[in-house]
Amino acid sequence: MPVDVTLASRLAQMALAGVTREYPHKPEHVLNAAADVRTPRELHPAFYGCYDWHSAVHSHWMLARLLRAVPALPQAAAIRAVFDMHFSADALAAELDYLHEPNRTAFERPYGWAWFFKLASEIAALREIDGAKAWHTRLQPIADVFAARLIDHLVRQTYPIRAGTHGNTAFALGFAWDFARASGNHALADAIRSAALRLYDADRDGPANYEPGGNDFLSPCLIEADLLTRFHDPAGFARWLGRFLPGFIGGVAARLLEPVRVSDRADAQGVHLDGLNLSRAWCLKAIAAHLPPGEPRRATLHAAARTHLQAGLAHVSSGDFLAEHWLASFAVYAMTQEEFRAGPLPQTLR
Repeated sequence: MPVDVTLASRLAQMALAGVTREYPHKPEHVLNAAADVRTPRELHPAFYGCYDWHSAVHSHWMLARLLRAVPALPQAAAIRAVFDMHFSADALAAELDYLHEPNRTAFERPYGWAWFFKLASEIAALREIDGAKAWHTRLQPIADVFAARLIDHLVRQTYPIRAGTHGNTAFALGFAWDFARASGNHALADAIRSAALRLYDADRDGPANYEPGGNDFLSPCLIEADLLTRFHDPAGFARWLGRFLPGFIGGVAARLLEPVRVSDRADAQGVHLDGLNLSRAWCLKAIAAHLPPGEPRRATLHAAARTHLQAGLAHVSSGDFLAEHWLASFAVYAMTQEEFRAGPLPQTLR
């Protein structure tokens, strides 16, 4: 489903309103002393909006992606103005300083790290946009901190986190891998490949019958399969998928092909399920695209991806800030990841 100017404009307007809205806010903030009781804007002059830090990050990513995907976007000038403000030298220096304060090593691990990698890559790709080079230069030190911390963490991560929410390891590794490949970070790429294969390659009989959880915005099974598309050729991936989800078509895992029902969109946890429909859409599309040509499952998975995308898009704009502060980002990624997803890994990173 293409992102036309009308839809892109509506989504961009939602994100612009969110990234500059300080309250309500849910901080992830360890208090080291009484002086640490500060407002979101004081703590995070770049990413103070959108209810929480990680949502502010992926809303900025979404605005950057729309600049690249929709050249005629009416909000282009407004987006550049926000980036000039939020990606200023002072704002990003304060964000970097925050990361080096005591008890910040695990701040936003791994979900916020993953989206920051996406943001850094997207800004780097805006080569023709005035100011983009300066924005990227200022964002890069934060990306470097998260990359170093992820490498260090993966060495010590014995088990994957298979939650359908922020802690999910496979989701973070997928986005981090895309960043490592795009930026040429060999050490990060090696760490991610090693961890992904160690943690997931031997998996069998994924527990699809336990999905969805009541507050999932990721499918633990599908996001793992999405990750593994990055590390197997199509034939090898088809074999792995057959072992991991043997009932994907016509069996118990077929429940992953039907959009989930959302009963309470005013509930911050319940509305996660609208995000689940959108993230399932991008996973199903990626899985289908990586199966060998002529694979009988491809058409079914593509159809399921479209159905999930339509179900999620229908509720992106609800008028409720608890949903609107983040769902648009998931929608834009689901609609554009095939167009912008990285191609084959450069030989230097293989």
